[in-house]
Amino acid sequence: MIYVRKGIIKLLLMLLILIISITLTVKLLNTDLELKLEDQIDLSHEGPDYSVTRSIPHEKSSLPGKCGLPQPCPEEHFAYKISSGAANVIGPKICFNGEILIGVKKALGTGINIAVVNGKTGEPVNADSFDMWSGEVEPLVQFLSSVQNGSIVLMASYDDPASRLNDEARTLISQLGSSHISTLGFRDNWIFIGGKGMKNIKPLEKHLKNDKSVNKYDDWPEMVEMDGCIPRKQD
Repeated sequence: MIYVRKGIIKLLLMLLILIISITLTVKLLNTDLELKLEDQIDLSHEGPDYSVTRSIPHEKSSLPGKCGLPQPCPEEHFAYKISSGAANVIGPKICFNGEILIGVKKALGTGINIAVVNGKTGEPVNADSFDMWSGEVEPLVQFLSSVQNGSIVLMASYDDPASRLNDEARTLISQLGSSHISTLGFRDNWIFIGGKGMKNIKPLEKHLKNDKSVNKYDDWPEMVEMDGCIPRKQD
């Protein structure tokens, strides 16, 4: 008799567990169904009609901008993205108006990488790199002296941008709008955007000193970068 009672109790417990499991499963299924339905009904009573699904884009969203910017630049502006090198391993990159001017084997080299574009049309004019560790500074001076009025000039360092710089080269870069070129030193990381005869363009610049006590890559500071929109040259 005792064994029969134990069997009945065990059976009742199993039935109770089964009932609880079924109840929870049904509840979870209902919750999931409600969430799916909410996904397809009106998401907001304000703004555009979203009554079909969330896959409909918001009217304020836009296509990605050039050079990897999240949104297109305003009219009469050019997109840019510029980064220095990282140590002596990863080279710098200069993108302007959707075109890679420096990087991916384009005019890439250690030292100072420079791209020149037409400030009115955004078309590339010239690009080159200048080795400031084992090279000569004269080619850099000649290149800077050849920059025409109405040009936008973008520069990015890679490894060592400064050991061969002389006063003439620093002065020419300063005249393009750089305020950090006078203190640019051995293995500093530096990026710069300036112009010649571009009154409506404010120079942009980032400079990170080489300091072994805080460097990210032992003998080199971490990479510096910036992006945004720059205005077209005004007549």
